[in-house]
Amino acid sequence: MFKHVAVSQLVALLVASSVCAQNTSIPIVVPDDAKPLPQNLLGFSIEQDRWPDWAGTHARNNFTHDALANYAHLTGKPPHIRVGANTEDHTIWSPTVTIESADFPPPNTITPYPEATRVVVGDEYYALSRFLPAGKYPVGTHMTWGINLGLDNATNAMNMANSILRAFSSAAVQAAGVVLDLLEIGNEPDLYKNNGLRPSNWTVQQYVADWINISTPVAQAIESQPLEAGPVAIQAASFAGQGFTPRQIFSLGILNSVPGKLVTTISQHRYSAAFCSGGDFPLTSFMSKANVRGNLTVFRDDIEATLMQGLPYILGETGSIACHGAPGVSNTAGAALWVIDYTLQAATQDISEVLFHEGVGFKYNFIQPVTLNRSTIDGSPLTPPEQPHIQPSYYAGLFINTFIGSSGNTQISELTVWDDNVSGYAAYEHGKLVRAAFVNLDAWLVSSVGLRPSVHVNPILYWSQDGSTTNTTGGSVNANAAEAAWKHEKVNAKRIIINHADDVQNLTWAGQSWEKTGDVRPTGRLVVEKVDLAKGFDLRSTEAILLEFTP
Repeated sequence: MFKHVAVSQLVALLVASSVCAQNTSIPIVVPDDAKPLPQNLLGFSIEQDRWPDWAGTHARNNFTHDALANYAHLTGKPPHIRVGANTEDHTIWSPTVTIESADFPPPNTITPYPEATRVVVGDEYYALSRFLPAGKYPVGTHMTWGINLGLDNATNAMNMANSILRAFSSAAVQAAGVVLDLLEIGNEPDLYKNNGLRPSNWTVQQYVADWINISTPVAQAIESQPLEAGPVAIQAASFAGQGFTPRQIFSLGILNSVPGKLVTTISQHRYSAAFCSGGDFPLTSFMSKANVRGNLTVFRDDIEATLMQGLPYILGETGSIACHGAPGVSNTAGAALWVIDYTLQAATQDISEVLFHEGVGFKYNFIQPVTLNRSTIDGSPLTPPEQPHIQPSYYAGLFINTFIGSSGNTQISELTVWDDNVSGYAAYEHGKLVRAAFVNLDAWLVSSVGLRPSVHVNPILYWSQDGSTTNTTGGSVNANAAEAAWKHEKVNAKRIIINHADDVQNLTWAGQSWEKTGDVRPTGRLVVEKVDLAKGFDLRSTEAILLEFTP
């Protein structure tokens, strides 16, 4: 085939098409440092003002329901849903409002779908929870509901709590199997001094006192209205960054207070940047293995302090870039790969849930649940309007939940991959290797030239570090024979295929697309590869692969 190619051209072609090789060791038996991998690791935080759009009002929003149900079918549990965020602190309960009355500012080019400045809700607003994916307890959707702390009004907080509890005591919500787990009092209170909800000299000491004052009637409401599905608890902190920390509020005695004794979860929020005033955020720098880890390790001390209190630690709101995302980054296929690495990395850092923030028309949404009449990018009119649809990050959820599986007894361990762009993770069930995931974050763009690079991964499976051990059922094994059986296995593999990192559509997962139908069902033929472990596999730039082991 190279008969008429000059030597210099041939050398250049061979160099351009060369594949970097990576030997990656994968333990067959779960390593000691593996972490639990919850079925609902990936969840969603929904902006409170748009809750009726997401859930549906007189009937369920089938697009939302089906999109979430797809995830539930993979793990056996629907994603955890938190309703709150910025408009949590702008919500008032009223006995004269049936569902919701909201005041929205005008859109602009930076924020085409702004949040409401005032939200007034009634009892039926919370009862819309019945439209989320159902199931016989405890496998129906589990929820966290936000309560207004910003107003600094204990009566309104109590009214909101009572209304939420009434909704989850109703026959309709109980019949749906949708469960209220947590109430969260206040969203990102460390930012109150910046957004006008408190004075500019607002301190963490004042926050703790204020939180106890407003949360005490909420705690009393919880204890006076026990729910049939089980006890309701309180989610605390919900800080935007390191302005206030869990370590500080623990030392100030928040957990010893009346509402503090009901705290069962500590939440913090994290975004990698902010688009509040616009700006230019290169996708290439965002798709960074090092940055993913740096963004999460800042919470290490808070996580450890939380675990020492016997409480789980979650990212109760997160996403790529704050203020609804940045165009050309948050809405792209590259962001989907970032979501995979970010979520699985979080699990290895003892973060038990990662809730990605969603609204209506937000650039970083996984799901756009209603028809959009203006562009999410610049607010210009859409003709025709854009029907409900999924965005690239939705594919990340399909990948992650397939990796997690439905056993309810999965653990995760990060694999050592020396390539600066490639991340690897292994999943174990009942102590045995069942899946491995690899993500290549090297950005292949529309503007990229030449041949698309690849990394060749050679999985090196081993039974133990010393070559001999017992198997997962306690019997002795011949380690060499066990390793040989695995190494000659041809395993199933599924890929997320992406044309370019900056594409906003035309992704596939295992050969199928979820973009072509109005009911969030896959189209196209399922593609499952066979990978010979002895030969390894190629992973192109801007691609992810999932291996499924069945030795």
